[in-house]
Amino acid sequence: MNAEYDAIERLPTGIPGFDHIANGGLPRGRTTLLSGTAGSAKTVFAAQFLAAGALRGEGVVFVTFEESPDDLRRNMRGFGWDIPKWEAEGLWAFVDASPQPDQELLVMGSYDLGALLARIEHAVRRVNATRISMDSLGAIFARLGDTRLVRDELFRIVSTLKRLGVTGVITAERAHENGEIGRFGVEEFVTDDVVILRNVMEEEKRRRTVEILKFRGTAHQKGSFPFTVIPGRGIVMIPLSAMELKQRSSNLRITSGNAELDRMCGGGFFRDSIILVSGATGTGKTLMSTTFMAAGAQRGERALLFAFEESRDQLFRNAEGWGIDFEQMEKDGLLRVVANYPEVTSLEDQLIAMQAEIERFKPQRIAVDSLSALERVSTLRGFREFVIGLTSFIKHQEIVGLYTATTSTLLGGSSITEAHISTITDSIILLRYVELFGEMRRGLTVLKMRGSIHDKEIREFAIDSKGMHIGRPFRNISGILSGQFTHVSPSELERLGAMFRDDETTPPAE
Repeated sequence: MNAEYDAIERLPTGIPGFDHIANGGLPRGRTTLLSGTAGSAKTVFAAQFLAAGALRGEGVVFVTFEESPDDLRRNMRGFGWDIPKWEAEGLWAFVDASPQPDQELLVMGSYDLGALLARIEHAVRRVNATRISMDSLGAIFARLGDTRLVRDELFRIVSTLKRLGVTGVITAERAHENGEIGRFGVEEFVTDDVVILRNVMEEEKRRRTVEILKFRGTAHQKGSFPFTVIPGRGIVMIPLSAMELKQRSSNLRITSGNAELDRMCGGGFFRDSIILVSGATGTGKTLMSTTFMAAGAQRGERALLFAFEESRDQLFRNAEGWGIDFEQMEKDGLLRVVANYPEVTSLEDQLIAMQAEIERFKPQRIAVDSLSALERVSTLRGFREFVIGLTSFIKHQEIVGLYTATTSTLLGGSSITEAHISTITDSIILLRYVELFGEMRRGLTVLKMRGSIHDKEIREFAIDSKGMHIGRPFRNISGILSGQFTHVSPSELERLGAMFRDDETTPPAE
């Protein structure tokens, strides 16, 4: 960043993630236009910006044109912001310009903002304010009707706020997500900075995003970034650009819970790796995650299981069927199971809730069963952002994670989930059904083991009441991974083997 950009000081908004994409916060001493459709969280953003100032001991002013101060006090309490307390301490002031029940609407063109600006200036000086939010201009400008008057009065407001030395946020409505920035078509040209909030319907799923359209004369990150609104916290963003590839790597191995699988993986999983277990339904993915959890508990490690397809009681019953006592592990404080349907909340909310669980429980092992269930409640872009966010968070905590994914077909092929996250996982284990002479068998292979040698054969395995038992490699069948099976005769195997066998009697070429 050059010296010109460095000269503009930033004011933190208190919104996790936003200050990162804004390179520190909103430009100090300026007014930012915050535009969005209904339900895009404009009022929450405006109030959170002020709450961040009040928490720092700064005076703030909220000018409301729609909701009454009483409604705002009550609604914002759900985010943990005690506005009455700040008012009593002289840190928060309301300027109430909301319509009154007995107030008659003024004739268009006759409304004058002079008296309102005087009230704003008085409130700013009374609490020695450094921040101000005005929500929302559309309610007041609708009385003017004329675009020229709207532009003149908006310029007048911005000039007044600049003269008072406050950093301002002004909210404005949009009619459509991809239409004009403001309702009157002039708002974005008067303010120095413009931020757009969206609440877009994509593939029948709602997704909130924020975009900094412009910060005049200074830098910011480009593009749209997902966010969510969390009770007790407000707006929370987790931009992928905030994630850094700086996590440490360890050569320490841990057990998967299966001695033969450990040998196939070159000695077990790395302590800080992410493992993807992919297979059709019933191939043993949940068994692998259960064994993985139990192996940690046997060594005094805490294990956290996020389940999105089976209930807690089902998981405990399944584990008991394999001789694993989840209930005792839970009583010992070594296991925590969080089970809920993905449809309960958005993927952004799921990620933040999962991060909070990880920070509270501080596990050494994490399993997610299954990612495919989460995929169905999001767009592909949103799902990939979720997986990258979760993976980055787990790696920075130096925790080993195991994800499961379900293939769409019983015999081979890859899942959409697998295709979108295979590059960001350290190890991939494939579980497959194998049709062999009219009988269904199961096969396992370690497709990828980053940073380690590993067994490349496809091994047959069986499941019984004691768990998974890995046996010999398949020798007379090919096309297992693709699902296009071809049985090969022993004579053909010998012929193919001879083609790739080194002939020790042949002298080297000169």
